[in-house]
Amino acid sequence: MVKEEHKNNNKTINEEELKNQFVKANKQIVQKEIDEMDYYVKMHKMPFVNTTSGIRYYVYKPSAHGDSIKDKEEIVMNFKVSLLDGTLCYSSETEGKKTFIVGNEDIESGIHRGVKYLKHGDKALLLIPSHLAHGLLGDFKKIPPQMPIIYDVEIY
Repeated sequence: MVKEEHKNNNKTINEEELKNQFVKANKQIVQKEIDEMDYYVKMHKMPFVNTTSGIRYYVYKPSAHGDSIKDKEEIVMNFKVSLLDGTLCYSSETEGKKTFIVGNEDIESGIHRGVKYLKHGDKALLLIPSHLAHGLLGDFKKIPPQMPIIYDVEIY
């Protein structure tokens, strides 16, 4: 009975250690991405706005009359998706415009969150951390694992 109790205590300790290692590794990944995005912003000298979710946005051609974008609203947008080094991954020129309902999870959650800072008619850059884009694994095509991405969007 004493051996069984000792075994369970060791298991709990090992699970706690493992959990702590994962938390530490995740913090390092997040910090690495923050540093990469900070470097991108600094090198391109653009006044990105930081959000609490980690998305950064810069409206480089604001709409004169557009309404703010809200949840459950259908929007259409032209887009270019690039890596931070400038590598173009996807664009509406080859894939067609994106049409989606804001808040539905049929595209990256970072897009749903990011467009809510914009208005119809805006042209903007959205800098999206990997956990709101393609995550730990990338998209298995053009976007590598743990990679922040840039969305250049024009909202209609």
